[in-house]
Order: sequence, then structure tokens, then C-alpha cells
Amino acid sequence: MNDMTDYKVVIVGGGSAGITVAARLLKESRALYGEIAIIDPAEKHYFQPLWTLVGGGVVDKKVTEREQSTLIPDGIVWIKEAVEDFFPNEQSIVTSSGNKLSYDYLVVAAGIQIDWNKVKGLKESIGKNGVCSNYSFDYVDSTWENIRNFSGGNAIFTNPNTPVKCGGAPQKIMYLADDYFRKSGVRSNSTIHFFSGAGSIFSVKKYADTLNKVIERKEIETHYQHNLVEIDAQQKKAVFKNLSTNELVTVSYDMIHVVPPMSAPDFIEKSPLANETGWVDVDPYTLRHKKYGNIFGIGDCTNLPTSKTGAAIRKQAPVLVQNLLCLMNQKTGMQKYNGYTSCPLVTGYGSLVLAEFDYESKPDESFPFDQAKERYSMYLLKKQVLPIVYWNGMLKGLL
Repeated sequence: MNDMTDYKVVIVGGGSAGITVAARLLKESRALYGEIAIIDPAEKHYFQPLWTLVGGGVVDKKVTEREQSTLIPDGIVWIKEAVEDFFPNEQSIVTSSGNKLSYDYLVVAAGIQIDWNKVKGLKESIGKNGVCSNYSFDYVDSTWENIRNFSGGNAIFTNPNTPVKCGGAPQKIMYLADDYFRKSGVRSNSTIHFFSGAGSIFSVKKYADTLNKVIERKEIETHYQHNLVEIDAQQKKAVFKNLSTNELVTVSYDMIHVVPPMSAPDFIEKSPLANETGWVDVDPYTLRHKKYGNIFGIGDCTNLPTSKTGAAIRKQAPVLVQNLLCLMNQKTGMQKYNGYTSCPLVTGYGSLVLAEFDYESKPDESFPFDQAKERYSMYLLKKQVLPIVYWNGMLKGLL
């Protein structure tokens, strides 16, 4: 560990949000060179939005992985430890090894926690016996194995009743699977089921209207308000709870793509920074903590009422950085984040609906055409352009 224990700014988390904020802070203020620490134990960094295309057999997962050391900006101190406790009244944190670090300002960018254990039998069966998931670098290849080897029967795709990162991902892989099943000649003796803890296919009507037509065209059977609670891998059965009636529904499967429940990280949930549901409690517009004025939160670990996506972070980061610098320099005129997020919704091999919207679930679009229409150009944007934007733009504080 670095010998310093006192920093101007400490950033908890070295994912999309943490590195983007760090890079932007340095670009705005070279005086912060050597004064910012990122705390994160992870040696690897992943561009997770491509995992849908990995699971669909389009992209090699290796291109989504890079060494964290190559991404930490020069001038940032990287502390390769996990955070254990926050002491906001003392302006300090304690790491899992017992080290105490002090800060003037804190940015919490800790991401979201995947709770494999919250579905009975899931952790033991993931990656085998027809059970797969795109939500892990370790297991994403199993999705493609299941899709390309599927010979017919029941294919189930799930979506939990918790917030998840990339809210459109649970359905995107389902549309790719349908395409592949048709190509391989097994769709006619197959049934595709979408079991979702949500009440509808999408929260924004403009895009939901399109997606409902996709579902109809692909003859997918939807079951809303159904949350996965158990996997019996030996019997190849999945148990869902009907959230409207509390009834348990058991369904047989030949393959099942599971999106696990997710929550705020445990060390956030137990901390003084969390609200009653466990998320970092920030103002939705300024990203400043509601109780502790020298603390900001960004991305998936916060209570921001918008979809948890990298695109949201790209819009949150400049607002947070400008507001933090305003605070540091005792200036007024804080900027506001409008809740913008984006869900590039793959609807098949070569087609995509680019959903962009704000806090009010109103479209907030980037292109001068109807983005609710399925387009090949938007598929290419996701597959070829957005990774470049991420690695070479966003993480360098340029976009």
C-alpha cells in the first residue's frame, strides 16, 4: 500500500464511474496530481455492455477485459484494497486490512453487488446443467454454449425484481437466442419464456411499444410479476414467485439464462452513507450526499432513480466533477444531472433500439431520427463504436 494516508479526494471504486471521475478531476485541476486516491482491489477491468454479444456468440470475451493498472490515470494513487467502514464525521475510511485513510472529499463509486446466493441453488448450478448467465466474465461463455447447443424445448430467460445493471440486458440475450434458434432450425420445436419481476417489458412507453411488437413477432411467452427464487438443477426446474399472489410456480427448462438479484454492496448498505434501502443517499440532481456535504456518489451504488448503466455514468461524471470543484473552490452555480440514461436494446443479430431517456421517462435522444425503430446502424454503434468511446474517451475523461 502507498505510505500516504491523507488525500484531498478519495474515490471508492475503480470501475467505470471511479476512473472517469478521477480522469476528469485531473484534467480540470492539475493541482490535484498525487492528491487523489482510488481504492479498489480488482486487478481486472471489464467493458460489461459487450457481454450480451459474447453470450450471443458474436464477440470474444477477451476483448472486454483489460488490466486495471493500464487504466488508472497517471497522477492517481491506486490503493489495491477493499473498503470496510466509513467514518464520515471523521472524514476517514478503514480498509479491510485495517488501514485508515483520511480525505477532504469523498466520491463513492462502488458499483452494484451481484447476489448469486439469493436464488436457492443458483450458485451451485451456474455455468452447467443448462444454467447460464451473461452477468459474469467467468460464466458468460456458458450462455453461448447453451444457445448454440440447444436442440429444442423450454428456453427460459429471467429478470429479477431488484435493480440490475443494464436493465435491458435480461431481454437482449433472449432476442439473440430466438434468432439463433431459427437459424439452427430448432425454433419450431422450442418455447421461449420471459419471466420478469417487473410489471412490463420496459418503463418508457415509446420503446416498450416497439419491444412488445418484437415479442409478438418472435412469439415469446411473457410472464410479468414473476421472480425467480429457486433453481433445481438436477430436475431442471425453476421456481418463481408470483409477486401479485405470492403463489409459487414451477417450470421445467432445457436451458435457463438467469439474471441474478442485485443490491448495494454490503459495505455500503451497513454504512452511515446509505438510505433505508441500502444505496448511497445523494441528491438526484447534484449527486452530493444529502447529509454529508463533502461526499458525492455516482453510478450503480447510488439511489439515483434511473437505470444503472455506463451511459448514465458518462452524463453523471461531468456534473459531479464540476460540483465537487465548485465546492473545493468555494464557488456557487452547481450543475444538475437530469437523469439521462441509455439502454441499447439489441433485438436480434444486426438490429437494435437505442433507448435514451431521463428521470421523467421521457425520451432524451442523440440522433435526428426515430430511435424506437430497430436499426442496423445502432447495432454497429453498440458493437464497434461504444467500446472505443469507453476505453479511449470516457475512461480518459474526454467524453
